[in-house]
Amino acid sequence: MNEKQQLRVRKIKEGTVIDHIPAGKALLVLKILNITGEEGVVIAVVMNVESRKLGKKDIVKIEGRFLRMEELNKISLIAPTATINIIKDFKVYSKQRVSIPEKIKGILKCSNPSCITNQDREPVESSFTIISKTPLKVKCDYCDQIMVQKDIVLQLTGI
Repeated sequence: MNEKQQLRVRKIKEGTVIDHIPAGKALLVLKILNITGEEGVVIAVVMNVESRKLGKKDIVKIEGRFLRMEELNKISLIAPTATINIIKDFKVYSKQRVSIPEKIKGILKCSNPSCITNQDREPVESSFTIISKTPLKVKCDYCDQIMVQKDIVLQLTGI
């Protein structure tokens, strides 16, 4: 591919670049982060670009925003191959891969309406144990309800 055929997305001065998102998942990542485009910050979304590791990938650049651990954990559930690059003064300050935690606390809601975590009178935070990372499958620590990738994506994004 020559220089004229390449798509160029400008560097950001400060913020976060989420790279190696599985192709077609960038919009789900934006949804998880509650990014609508109305925040007034520069956001670049590149989808279905060539990748040596994944074949095709998506990339999200968010200027002026750094992610919290809870957001990284949510991204790991949707895009477990993602890498997070923290940018400062146009340079990569740090780089890390997301990783699915062994326990997921307070991020997901149990799909069992009878689970103690869904009872208003019981102030119990939801907690799940990872059964399988590929395909993603989790088990509620209180009622043993199993949730799979599709359920998790729907819950985190509404899509």
